[in-house]
Amino acid sequence: MFRVFIIGFLLFFNLYGIDSDALKAFKNKEYAKAFELYEKSAQDGDSASQSALSYLYANGLGVEKDTKKSIFWLEKAADGFNASAQYDIGMMYLDGYNVEQNKTKALNYLSKSSKLNNPNAKFNLALMYYKGDAVDINATKTAELLESAALQGHKEAIKNVGRLYMQILKFDKASKWLEINAKDGDKEAYYLLAEIYCEQSKFKQAKKWAKKSMEDGNPKASALYEKYKLNKY
Repeated sequence: MFRVFIIGFLLFFNLYGIDSDALKAFKNKEYAKAFELYEKSAQDGDSASQSALSYLYANGLGVEKDTKKSIFWLEKAADGFNASAQYDIGMMYLDGYNVEQNKTKALNYLSKSSKLNNPNAKFNLALMYYKGDAVDINATKTAELLESAALQGHKEAIKNVGRLYMQILKFDKASKWLEINAKDGDKEAYYLLAEIYCEQSKFKQAKKWAKKSMEDGNPKASALYEKYKLNKY
């Protein structure tokens, strides 16, 4: 139904979340100094610095590139309740990027990040529930996660949550989101709304969206229009 939404290695943005001499050094491209300062804070248990240190190891900035140490510090940050780090390492385990693929670990980290309100984690966790990756298929859970991410403005979640609600026959919720999609120019949403409103016997609303879909050249909309005799409304 919907595609994986992978932001990638987000640690660069974590660096910019730190107001410190280390960040100033990083901005000035004094990477050896930045590494030294981040390492000290990381060893003291600061999760943001642990993420930053992971990034420096991953990219060989101020230190010799070392993927294993990068993963070590990223997991430290994730275990320290850093939502971005939890998302990053979760996606790495999901995709098998720089680590052995482990969907159970991916589920664990994405679940933790989702509970800390990371919308990207919610979206990809929803996909795991939809596909049954390391967890039982659960369309209702998928819809809940998608809607939560959509309410935070996640574009892919906004695009897909109405379609998911339609699949599980929650038409009121489906129409709410599909109306948003349609107003954003999603042409498939025109027809889906027409279908929903016909199912709910809201024929005047169905006519509006069927006509828009017909104008877009959708033959299924024409068949729907005839089947329900929408010209009467």
